[in-house]
Amino acid sequence: MLFNSFPFIIFFISVTLGYYFINPKWRWLLMLAASCYFYAFLIPAYLLVLFLIILIDYSAGILIESANKKRKKIYLGLSILTNLTALAVFKYHNFFVENLNLVSGYFLNHSQLLSVWKLALPVGLSFHTFQGMSYTIEVYRGNHKAERAFGIYALYVMFYPQLVAGPIERPQKLLPQLHKKHQINYDAIAAGLKWMLWGYFMKVVVADRLGIYVDYVYRDVNVHSRLALLTAVFFYSFQIYCDFAGYSLIALGAAKVLGIELSPNFKHPYLARSMRIFWQRWNITLSQWFRDYLYFPMGGSRVAMSKYVFNILVVFILSGLWHGANWTFIVWGLLHGLFLVFEYFRRKQFPGFILPGFVNIIFTFLLVSFAWIFFRASNIDEAFIVLKRIFNPHTEGFISGEFDERALLVYSALGLIFVAGNDIISEYFPRRMQFLHNPGTGIRLTTCVCLVLIIMLFGVFDGSQFIYFQF
Repeated sequence: MLFNSFPFIIFFISVTLGYYFINPKWRWLLMLAASCYFYAFLIPAYLLVLFLIILIDYSAGILIESANKKRKKIYLGLSILTNLTALAVFKYHNFFVENLNLVSGYFLNHSQLLSVWKLALPVGLSFHTFQGMSYTIEVYRGNHKAERAFGIYALYVMFYPQLVAGPIERPQKLLPQLHKKHQINYDAIAAGLKWMLWGYFMKVVVADRLGIYVDYVYRDVNVHSRLALLTAVFFYSFQIYCDFAGYSLIALGAAKVLGIELSPNFKHPYLARSMRIFWQRWNITLSQWFRDYLYFPMGGSRVAMSKYVFNILVVFILSGLWHGANWTFIVWGLLHGLFLVFEYFRRKQFPGFILPGFVNIIFTFLLVSFAWIFFRASNIDEAFIVLKRIFNPHTEGFISGEFDERALLVYSALGLIFVAGNDIISEYFPRRMQFLHNPGTGIRLTTCVCLVLIIMLFGVFDGSQFIYFQF
């Protein structure tokens, strides 16, 4: 089920009302049933895959807690292997087969060594497998006790607001909240609804409208001018931010209405003054997952310089591969790894070299936008065509007809300005010029009404899927 759909609005209202009217001891069952329905709304058959993984991780947690040190590692390994196998089968099998066939065709003149499988990728598979692995790892480390109530553990993995695109929660944060009997808190409900409202604005008013122009340009990158390509690259940077951050706000808001706090996933990432800070602000829970469960165990930064470079590149290449089974994502991850290595050497070699803050922000944004070209492109060739046409002096600077949809561009620019302005105010003037969270009731109410009207009048309601649903 998509957040930006009428069925979800009916679902959200019905589930929330039922949650507060039902006997508190049965709320977990209502939420689990609602989460199953939410997920099955897309591809019902994949509920079986999800429940199999849940059953294995639940059992592994209990076995890990009661086993000796040697067996703990075995049970943890089996749990992680199960999750990674699910990812390999559904997400990466065809990618590796196609590349293996390509290599065998080149060297062995045998282009069909293995056959691809016609399997649809379960929505949000990467997110809920990573959350399942968080649970067994934290139980293994002794940071959380194994959950004995199977229904509560299943809800931990399947909690509908964050089921398909995060945030990725640790068991010590979410599981205690699922056990708690939440009372009606009208302030929390109001805060959650305001988060959802701003999330919808970011998604349907800004991201989906920007996406119309981005899709138009990327439909055939060979025929567009430099200005059109640069506009599409710039628009995509904000499209993916507003799309994913919008989803995250809707998820946090929907959970907040139920009295449950989820981890924030974004903190004004395009105001970061370095790539290191950018990754502390973008998809925060995924960054923390790779940091805590891969980067730190590999030694982190407290190793020799060559090992540090190796650690960074491995983590970011795997992060790119996590996003999708395509060389474009691997290159995107590699670029971010190289950017961080460059920053590391710059700090080591020129510790006194400091640029003004706004220059660092612009430079970081340009690097991130450059990498987004590979993230958005359908394949490597398309990404290089975009780069070649942007930097080739013989590319036309402007082609008549590319910007004829002036209303689309004006609305896109206004929405982008609203989002950027909100981030700047929240970052630098958190106690001033607040509208949604203003102490004055009249200002808050007026802002909410205006946002609802803007969403209804200017929102793009074409059933556009959230970008991160594919991961």
